[in-house]
Amino acid sequence: MESQVSLHYLQYMPRSIKASAATAEQFFQKLRNKHEFTVLVTLKQTHLNSGVILSIHHLDHRYLELESSGHRNEVRLHYRSGSHRPHTEVFPYILADDKWHKLSLAISASHLILYIDCNKIYERVVEKPSTDLPLGTTFWLGQRNNAHGYFKGVMQDVQLLVMPQGFIAQCPDLNRTCPTCNDFHGLVQKIMELQEVLAKTSAKLSRAEQRMNRLDQCYCERTCTMKGAIYREFESWTDGCKNCTCLNGTVQCETLICPDSDCPLKSALAYVDGKCCKECRSICQFQGRTYFEGERNTVYSSSGVCVLYECKDQTMKLVESSGCPDLDCAESQQITLSHSCCKVCKGYDFCSERHNCMENSVCRNLNDRAVCSCRDGFRALREDNAYCEDIDECAEGRHYCRENTMCVNTPGSFMCICKTGYIRIDDYSCTEHDECITNQHNCDENALCFNTVGGHNCVCKPGYTGNGTTCKAFCKDGCRNGGACIAANVCACPQGFTGPSCETGEIRHFGDTWLIFFPVCKIIGFLATDLTGMRF
Repeated sequence: MESQVSLHYLQYMPRSIKASAATAEQFFQKLRNKHEFTVLVTLKQTHLNSGVILSIHHLDHRYLELESSGHRNEVRLHYRSGSHRPHTEVFPYILADDKWHKLSLAISASHLILYIDCNKIYERVVEKPSTDLPLGTTFWLGQRNNAHGYFKGVMQDVQLLVMPQGFIAQCPDLNRTCPTCNDFHGLVQKIMELQEVLAKTSAKLSRAEQRMNRLDQCYCERTCTMKGAIYREFESWTDGCKNCTCLNGTVQCETLICPDSDCPLKSALAYVDGKCCKECRSICQFQGRTYFEGERNTVYSSSGVCVLYECKDQTMKLVESSGCPDLDCAESQQITLSHSCCKVCKGYDFCSERHNCMENSVCRNLNDRAVCSCRDGFRALREDNAYCEDIDECAEGRHYCRENTMCVNTPGSFMCICKTGYIRIDDYSCTEHDECITNQHNCDENALCFNTVGGHNCVCKPGYTGNGTTCKAFCKDGCRNGGACIAANVCACPQGFTGPSCETGEIRHFGDTWLIFFPVCKIIGFLATDLTGMRF
């Protein structure tokens, strides 16, 4: 919380200037297990007085106590280390001289610096103070307890800042470019962590290199899978009317080119079930027509008697009739067939008997026989339509994709994909997508969005810097004393500082009362109402 500090002369005894338990605990929660803090005070101590400036202790254990002795002309720091041992650091200096002094004691881990009147007086390496404060710890100002260590004189602006290089709050012109001891310890810890990560990464890399070296010594064959069958690298096979090869784990197929063949006497080229190209088959000559092996034909006598013949061994031979099934349709609905003496009813399903329609081809019933027909989007690889291949509408320009789209071939069809930065109108058309207008961009709130073909650009507004997706306010002269740059050349100053760059503090004087407004003094707020006590 922010504090308004007003202190008066501390002369009378007894007195009890002690933070309330709730206020003290609120502060201790900020201080616990922190190793970087600064004690600040502006004071005028009575000549020869020995008194405590501030004391944080639990029972008889002084965790942090700052004392000025006018008898010995020295400043003492009492504290406990991480091993819970008490320590005292003594700094010879005349502070009790009835003169105003600014005192700043900065602690960073095991590094301690004492500033008086903005001059570095002492710098030491000490045992790291412990801030593991137990419950019930008390916070006193101007005395050790109700009976001892009374400070006499005037104190104002007493602050304990839990932050690095807090002395800057009292002396803004001091150099603060160097890292603190705590910063250095943190860097050392990070370096050690990075070294550990580097060692683990190097070990993983070494193992990976060993595995890669072993892989280089072996041949890992890639296979292909098609219709449930597995093929080895460079293996070739015939699939319907295509020649396929396994190359680098991918099946690549080309349309089969059938060879020209010369057939012997009494044979001719004909399609064979399950094969794409024609092969030589035996033929029969009968009544001026040519029949292939296995084909049948009916002949009707003048009396209407049907006789069935079949081409077998290059001769048309009589096929004995086994009788015909009864039909459940009218005679006008009965159809006479050329390859059977038995009639069928109109609408008979010839495809259910037997057909040779293969991949991408479907069987269709005609009035007296079955035929093959290619599926939509496919074309025949031979004249009987038994084998069909996909038509690449994109490559052949047989699609309807319009501008701002890309045609993608699919089995039996195609689809139109919108180019990057465009949105779909219908199945075949796309229009430009303005991400800026629709607010579908990733520009920072302090950036300007410019729509482009297929995308957009983000540019930081004047007074801001960044890549457009992230823009931060830029203050030309920077913001001092903890100020934040919130807009172009605009600093938000902590309470107690003013100016374009927060370069000056705000101290107000009301008669014999001094008030300072300082935001980093966030823990203890108090107001001395008279010389006999203090209200928190």
